[in-house]
Amino acid sequence: QVQLVESGGGLVQAGGSLRLACTASGRIFSIYDMGWFRQAPGKEREFVAAISWRGGSTNYADSVKGRFTISRDNAKITVYLQMNSLKPEDTAVYYCAADSSLVPDRYPKYWGQGTQVTVSS
Repeated sequence: QVQLVESGGGLVQAGGSLRLACTASGRIFSIYDMGWFRQAPGKEREFVAAISWRGGSTNYADSVKGRFTISRDNAKITVYLQMNSLKPEDTAVYYCAADSSLVPDRYPKYWGQGTQVTVSS
């Protein structure tokens, strides 16, 4: 099993910034990609961003491109999501995710517990 622990959510005004962090532990040799999904009230969980541990390649949802940046710290087995220029529609529970391959149209094998991000207008 892989355990994912998130931190960094909170309340911010529109236009502001937040940084989320997620640290993995357990059978980490089984995962090659980590990233983030989010779920707004009444909506399905959706892909936000992913990063590869090996090459560092990244992938973003169109809705966050240019505003969010995903990065990793291999030594700490931690992935970060820097969120800038936040909008009210970014309000959601953000879930850390991990799998051998993270793709937008498939839910991953491992989830974190989720962290709330609220953007006020």
